[in-house]
Amino acid sequence: MSLVGNLEDLGLGEILQIVSLSRKSGVLQLNSLDRDGRVIFHDGQVIRASASTFPENIGDLVIRAGMVDIGTLKKALVIQHERDDGRRIGDILVSDFGVDREAIETVVREQVEKIVYSFFSWDEGAFSFELGDPGELASTTLNPLQFMLDSGLNPQWLAMEGSRILDEKRHRGEDVDERGESLIDIDQMLAEVKGEVPVKSFAEGPDTTALTTKPPRNFIVVDDDPGTAEKIASLLQKRKSPVHVFTNYNSFLESVAQADPATTTLVIDLIMPRRDGRGVLGGLELLEEVRAQYPDFQVLVMSDHPNREAEQSVRNFGVPTLFPKPKKDDILTERGRAGLIALVDAIIALSEDSSEEPEQADGLYNIGAELLREMGEVATGTPEQSSQQSPGLHLLRGMLQELNNPSLGGGIILLILRFASELMSRAVILLVKEEEIVGLGQFGIELNGDSADVRVRNVKLPREEDHLFKDALQSFSPYRSTAKKSEWNDYFFEQLGGQRPGEVFVGPLVSEGRVVAVLYGDNLPDEKPIGDTEALEIFLSQAGLAMEKALLERRMGKG
Repeated sequence: MSLVGNLEDLGLGEILQIVSLSRKSGVLQLNSLDRDGRVIFHDGQVIRASASTFPENIGDLVIRAGMVDIGTLKKALVIQHERDDGRRIGDILVSDFGVDREAIETVVREQVEKIVYSFFSWDEGAFSFELGDPGELASTTLNPLQFMLDSGLNPQWLAMEGSRILDEKRHRGEDVDERGESLIDIDQMLAEVKGEVPVKSFAEGPDTTALTTKPPRNFIVVDDDPGTAEKIASLLQKRKSPVHVFTNYNSFLESVAQADPATTTLVIDLIMPRRDGRGVLGGLELLEEVRAQYPDFQVLVMSDHPNREAEQSVRNFGVPTLFPKPKKDDILTERGRAGLIALVDAIIALSEDSSEEPEQADGLYNIGAELLREMGEVATGTPEQSSQQSPGLHLLRGMLQELNNPSLGGGIILLILRFASELMSRAVILLVKEEEIVGLGQFGIELNGDSADVRVRNVKLPREEDHLFKDALQSFSPYRSTAKKSEWNDYFFEQLGGQRPGEVFVGPLVSEGRVVAVLYGDNLPDEKPIGDTEALEIFLSQAGLAMEKALLERRMGKG
């Protein structure tokens, strides 16, 4: 699943709910005016949030809460640095200094909530959600003081609370643009602990600190993949090279504006979103801007999808070569680690002698279909095929807006049928009662001489018998499959005209912890396969929540 768009079209609450219901892991990047934010998900739960408007780290949180003093925090950082075992600073404070784990978890949870709630006031800008490996997302070595939850927060609850808090603030006339302030000079503290200039945290906020000019050369790196960014930074640091790493466009440029071109090399990832959050060749756009505004900097460009066309494009901007880097799925493998070491060695070599051009690595890739497929921009195939995008996510946005309409009343079932009609040729929705499943509505069913609506409403299936809806009732999960031969399946298909489809879709509508209805769909009379139903499955989950809300409001009204 890949989501890219504008906050004006799809609000943060809807985005959170979509990611939650899809149970995906990944990073949601937000850009609005001069503000940047990130929300990290693990299996659909929020485990971390950061924003340029909230520069606080876990050190700030525990000191403000009176759990430790600065001296204790520095001792914990020394232990973390010396042991280098990947433990987070919170774990060290618990195990070595007796700080209460629950207390740390509480202040971190409150901070994550506060940051996410602040994003609800960002009603314009761009967003992008990219899938990521949970282990990669949980990496904490780049910024020793970053905070993250062990048990994630429910995004649907955050969505409801965030909207409520924003509405209350606006009603009271309060400033909705909340900001935080750090108590700790983390760069200075880490420099004292390590005896060297520290690695900059991933885009925790714009870097307003002037860069140091210690030899050897300084590096400012931008790569939208946090796992790769961390590895590159770590390797550069081991070679005693001061490095600032960013994962977004704006923070990178702010750091460049304050750097000394005589002592600093810029390293840009080619494949990343553009400034507006769209597209995949943002590195090329960024390179163009850097060349226009800061022509004196040495600039190097890297890509995990190099080819001759891309290499020529960067050469046109005066960059000597396009460095190949390992794909993000490979960076934890032996081959990937070797590739990263070779990449960093080449970067350092060229930065020290700009006249020398490193040898190109073997294995060039097609930058077209492969990177577009990874970023979810267009479908593979011919240009004509690529222009025909699935209606799923585009349809979902509008349908979610209708679903949240307070005047919808009993129209939830009709919305489900409308959504299904965009993806399948026929659909039937059935109500689930205590003893049986009964037909309620349909579209696309054509019968000779009979009313399809009447026929469908007369359908009755014993709830506990063997039929194609039984798995959905037990698992609460949608699925696509072939319909096996059984007495009650034969009966159901006979009521729909007698033809047996090659593939069927079954999706439950869950409300108040039970299946209240099931959606059936197929592509008869054609035998074409059912397409991507992910957006429909998300909508069914949202429809269940909307039904719960409507029932609750009805009960409260009666009370």
